[in-house]
Amino acid sequence: MGNAAVLVLRVVLTIGLAGSLFVQAVMVPMAILTPDEFPSAVRIPVLVLVLLGIATVQVTMICVWRLLTMVRRGTVFSPAAFRYVDIVIGAVAAASILTFALGGALAPGEAVAPGIVLLIGGAGVLIAGVALLVLVMRTLLAQAIARETEARHLQDELDEVI
Repeated sequence: MGNAAVLVLRVVLTIGLAGSLFVQAVMVPMAILTPDEFPSAVRIPVLVLVLLGIATVQVTMICVWRLLTMVRRGTVFSPAAFRYVDIVIGAVAAASILTFALGGALAPGEAVAPGIVLLIGGAGVLIAGVALLVLVMRTLLAQAIARETEARHLQDELDEVI
């Protein structure tokens, strides 16, 4: 990955993190705590679930930032990368669970139409799919690290022979 791509992705992550902090601190509480928008029974659960969901996105962005740092240094193919990838998998899985919980919180009563709850459930399934995709990519990272270690070992043996 080139330096320009890393820089552009870092700019995107910075804007995303700043925007998510603003949404988390200002917009979500204003929208949820407006008495006309949500019935009082679901207002607080929805607020908590949405804020936690935004936190999972923030954790993911921070881990991607750390992985980009490893890419820039040329150390991404090391066991240290697994820590950040595992955190991303956990955060995305948590986001999926929170999405299902949001649908469950909105399902009873007349807060939202049943179709919206179904769409939220579908989003939860898609988010779970992203967690599985990152899990597959973690496996590819493990294979790449194993191949690099094997190549380094073979190169060392070849250097001894020569």
